Amino acid sequence: MPSPQRFAALQQIQRRRPMTTEAPESLEALWGRDVFSLTVMKEALPGRVFKSVQRTIKEGGKLDLSMANAVAEAMKAWATARGALYYAHVFYPLTNSTAEKHDGFIVPKADGQAIATFTGKLLVQGEPDGSSFPNGGIRSTFEARGYTAWDITSPAYLMHTPNGVTLCIPTVFVSWTGEALDKKTPLLRSNGAVNRQAQRLLQLLGNNEVAPVNSSCGAEQEYFLVDSAFVALRPDLLLSGRTIFGKPPAKGQQFDDHYFGAIPERVQVFMQDVERQLYRLGVPAKTRHNEVAPGQFEIAPFHEAANVATDHQQLTMTVLRNTARKHGFTCLLHEKPFAGINGSGKHVNWSIGNATQGNLLDPGSTPHQNLQFLLFCGAVIRGVHRFGPLLRSVVATAGNDHRLGANEAPPAIISVYLGSQLEDVFNQIRVGEITGSSDGGVMQLGVDTLPEFAKDPGDRNRTSPFAFTGNRFEFRAVGSGQSVAGPLVALNTIMADSLQWITDQLEAELQRGQSLELGAFAVLRQVMEQHGAVVFGGDGYATSWHEQAVQERGLENLRSSADALPVLRREAVRTLFEQQGVLSAVELESRYEVYAEQYCLAIEVEARLALQMARTLVYPAAVRYLSELGGALQEQQAMGLHPNLAVRNQLGDLLNQLNNHCDALETGLAEPPHGSEAHMRHCADQLMPLLLELRQAVDGLEAVVDDTLWPLPSYQEMLFMR
Repeated sequence: MPSPQRFAALQQIQRRRPMTTEAPESLEALWGRDVFSLTVMKEALPGRVFKSVQRTIKEGGKLDLSMANAVAEAMKAWATARGALYYAHVFYPLTNSTAEKHDGFIVPKADGQAIATFTGKLLVQGEPDGSSFPNGGIRSTFEARGYTAWDITSPAYLMHTPNGVTLCIPTVFVSWTGEALDKKTPLLRSNGAVNRQAQRLLQLLGNNEVAPVNSSCGAEQEYFLVDSAFVALRPDLLLSGRTIFGKPPAKGQQFDDHYFGAIPERVQVFMQDVERQLYRLGVPAKTRHNEVAPGQFEIAPFHEAANVATDHQQLTMTVLRNTARKHGFTCLLHEKPFAGINGSGKHVNWSIGNATQGNLLDPGSTPHQNLQFLLFCGAVIRGVHRFGPLLRSVVATAGNDHRLGANEAPPAIISVYLGSQLEDVFNQIRVGEITGSSDGGVMQLGVDTLPEFAKDPGDRNRTSPFAFTGNRFEFRAVGSGQSVAGPLVALNTIMADSLQWITDQLEAELQRGQSLELGAFAVLRQVMEQHGAVVFGGDGYATSWHEQAVQERGLENLRSSADALPVLRREAVRTLFEQQGVLSAVELESRYEVYAEQYCLAIEVEARLALQMARTLVYPAAVRYLSELGGALQEQQAMGLHPNLAVRNQLGDLLNQLNNHCDALETGLAEPPHGSEAHMRHCADQLMPLLLELRQAVDGLEAVVDDTLWPLPSYQEMLFMR
């Protein structure tokens, strides 16, 4: 029988049953019920005001502030009619999480009564503390003023909790001195940069009518569910989101029997609850399934405009966590909650397009003849080659370091997978002549009763960090706990830079008298000659690729965050963001400092947790077992038997290792070096190896200590009991 605490948790879990949920409603009845959408605004606002708001949302430009009072009054009436007593400016600081400042609609009157009021000024601007959030030195502690400002392009919504309803208004968050302290402001700027440069190229290609160009995003979210009764007994899961210790179970994922298997009933009820809430909030949850690892699952949305998709992704993480607690689970969004099995990512499907030209990364049926697509795809190739290290840096976290390059996720070397059809087309461009493109053909299955269907012209490559998947690119290196805003900002900005370069080169070709087709061909050939080294269609896990990528192609292999984050300080990166108007030098430096500090803090928290758990949970259990084992061995000797001393000796050796590794880790924590880069190197090169050594001793003890004494829920229990 396990230890008393574990035994109580096991009993509690065995008694759990799927929750009784609300009767299902149609999608049409649920969809967007809690969103202050354009449809709602059309009914609630005067025609002149609605047209102004609609024009701002669809075409860009500033909202006429004289309209703000009418919008605020309509928004308040809509929200209070549905039970809202408070409103919140919702913003996204540099923490990967969501922040909210709640204010009541209430205004007291002189006669002792109170009224609900909400003005345009309150809608447009709020004032949270600008110094208590991570800011990388932009604001001192005594300089507290910061502002939130309404983002009209992302709809307001109602958040329901058991204690009430709150009107939530998406906003940007900036300092009193004007610098961005959040993730939304740079994203909006990067969308503007893409639009400016894409408009230039589209007009050069002869398009007379060009609608605003925007990036789009669909972010697949992987996560683990662990029963909350187990998590309560694991300080590491509670405070760091991952298991610092844990012996691998006899069975993990090696049978591949969990992936896309039948969803456990209790989990499916949880998923349906999540989806109902997301549908009410206008979040287009499209797909759900079991992932590769036991206890791991995925939810994926339909694609949306990048800014809205980013807000919805933050909402998805919030709803997953909150709903999990209601169902007796803890939702783990850490990139590597359990050693030895697959971790979790957040594949970001990214493209750009507009209402007049459509998806600009759609190759059509004859990509070799689609000049527009070839130029935009060429811009991606150039951008990823020039700024691959930047893409690695924007997914650099302590959690993601456990996952990248571990034969379960893309390598840390950033390359582009195009698929056989497109790779062939771009190779033809490189050698100077386009002869055609292959057709996928028809899939023949050899069964008369099955229909024939079209076969895609290219396969998929799950080892590529940046892969073309038909009409978009999938950035597969993003961590499951990250905001997608940072990766989208980087993708948009490098795309804007490359579109600017391609347009400049094409204009020069046309001025020299070249035709549009021949000029575009010359520019694309130059792209492939200078940047084709980033295109790779093989096995990203192979050692030979890692050697070839670095030694022959000049690509960088930035294995850890300590290697990757300093990329943000490179002159080329600073110039990129400044020239495209996305981040100033001060804003970029602040992000480097924030992310470096977060990396170090994450590892130091894990180190302190490891010391605490090893000394107060593991060591007492192991010593008690050693004492009991010693008594049993003495009894055997007294009876004239020949006891096996190997386990006792192994136990004693592991206890000595535990004590020694604890002492070494404590010393490593005592005096971290000054300076962010030196501190990161210390964490990566000193603390992480010491943590691993301590883990090996603890996991070794778990393998030999009597299970009735072991205090921590095991991998077997946490991964397989739901």
